[in-house]
Amino acid sequence: MTDSPAPAGSPARTGRTAIVSGAARGIGAATARRLAADGHAVAVLDLDAAHCAETVAAIEADGGRALAVGADVADASAVDAAVATVVERLGAPTILVNNAGILRDNLIFKMTEGDWDAVLGVHLRGAFLMTRAVQKHQVEAGWGRIVNLSSTSALGNRGQANYSAAKAGMQGFTKTLAIELGRFGVTANAIAPGFIATDMLRETAERMHLTFEEFLEGAAKEIPVGRVGQPEDVAAAASFFCSEAASFVSGQVLYVAGGPKA
Repeated sequence: MTDSPAPAGSPARTGRTAIVSGAARGIGAATARRLAADGHAVAVLDLDAAHCAETVAAIEADGGRALAVGADVADASAVDAAVATVVERLGAPTILVNNAGILRDNLIFKMTEGDWDAVLGVHLRGAFLMTRAVQKHQVEAGWGRIVNLSSTSALGNRGQANYSAAKAGMQGFTKTLAIELGRFGVTANAIAPGFIATDMLRETAERMHLTFEEFLEGAAKEIPVGRVGQPEDVAAAASFFCSEAASFVSGQVLYVAGGPKA
C-alpha cells in the first residue's frame, strides 16, 4: 500500500506493516514506537490486547498507525489468528520483531520442568510460530525483516539455565533463517541486550531485596560506558535492522550491552 507523503523533516513513509511481540511494555513497546516513527504501521502484540492500549495510544498520539493484538505466541492457532487479523486490519506484515519473553529464574537444582518449558515455550516456540506465520507474507512480497531478541545471557548466567538456553537458541534460529530466507529478500538478525532498565528487571530487584534504584546503580558500575541500557537503545538497533540500509546485513548478532559483554 502507499501512504501519503510525509511532512518535511519527518521520516519517509514506507507503507510496510510490522509486528512486534511482547510490545505492551519495555523493549517491545519502545521498539513498536520507534518503528512507527520510522513510518511503519505497527501491530502491538502481547498476551492481552488490553495491555497494549498504552503503546498504541502513544503511537497514535505521535501520528502513527497501530493495532493492539492479543495472542499467546506459544499457541499455534492463536498466532495464526493474530497474523490473519493483522493482514486484515493493517496489511500483510513484512517486518517481524520477536521480543516476547518471560523469566522463571532459579538454580538448576531448584528449577522445575514447568520453569524450563514455560521459558523455552515463549521464547523459542513463540519465535518459531510467529516467524512461520509471517515469513510467507515476506516471501510473497520479496522483502522482509526479522529481528529476534536474544540476550547477553546467551553466554551463560547463574540462575538462568532456561533463559540462557532459549536466548542462545534464538541466535542459532536467526542464523538459520538468514540462510533459508535470504534468497527471497528477507534478512534475519538478532539483538542481544545487556542490562536494560525494564519492569522485568524491577521484579528481579524485588527478589534480591533491593530497590530498583540500588539495582540499577550496582549494575552501572559493571558496564564500561558507565550506565545501564534503556529500551530505546535496543529499539534503535531494531530500527536499523528493519531498514533498507541493512539489506546486506543478515544472520548477525548485535550485543547492545554498553561494552563487549554484560
